[in-house]
Amino acid sequence: MAGPRAIEIEGRRYAWHTVGSGPPLILVSGYGGTGTDWDPTFLAHLARRFEVICPDNRGMGESELGEEELTIAAMAADVEALLDALEIEAAVLAGWSMGGFVVQRLAESAPGRVSALGLIGTHPGGPAYVPCADTGAFKRLVDHSGTPREQASRLISVLFPPERVAAIEAEVGDVVAAARARLDHRALDAQEAALVAWRRREPPPPLAGPPPAVVLHGGLDELIAVGNAVPLAERWGAEARVFDDCAHAVMTQEAAAVAAAIVAVSSAAG
Repeated sequence: MAGPRAIEIEGRRYAWHTVGSGPPLILVSGYGGTGTDWDPTFLAHLARRFEVICPDNRGMGESELGEEELTIAAMAADVEALLDALEIEAAVLAGWSMGGFVVQRLAESAPGRVSALGLIGTHPGGPAYVPCADTGAFKRLVDHSGTPREQASRLISVLFPPERVAAIEAEVGDVVAAARARLDHRALDAQEAALVAWRRREPPPPLAGPPPAVVLHGGLDELIAVGNAVPLAERWGAEARVFDDCAHAVMTQEAAAVAAAIVAVSSAAG
């Protein structure tokens, strides 16, 4: 992966990383994630078709937090500023979890900038949002207590099915812990407020001519209920695909299939 490259937005550094070549795909990460945190197998599949552009959300990685309130709309505006800086009129956008909120918001506010949408493990917010029956997974996700290694273990436990946790821990637990140690807790707190605000947002306006879209969700997702796949697909006129044996990190567990679905929806855009 190449980078980071960076621009200045209203006095803040905003950074991104790239891999692959071809038409642009903006890939937006979720809560606490950076542009370098994506599963390498997933990236490799996408990079066969696209130049994959992976921004560090505001306050994450090499991007500065700044003083402005952190909202989903603000993060979407950062992505639009990146498109401007790269002189990209329109791009395929894909987002996971909170990143899915960001790409939806940009598609709502500037539909001409989005040629296709990949919505991974995410939800529409507002009245259509389907909450999880058990909030325990979200509480573990946003628990900053303990050592970075303990935080990593909690994170892995909510992203993957129970039978996969031990193997993932052994493979990448120390890497995840090192990433957790570098996080700015002010940015995490701000992202948590943005997550809650998206759930509670006013009913979004009707869409006029939405881009081709695909919804991809894990059937075992404990963070964002799989029941969100249908209302999300209905909003965007999208196909919904549920991977029954996957949890929240569906693009890691089914890297080839999720990447192929994004390639297919981008092809539908022409």
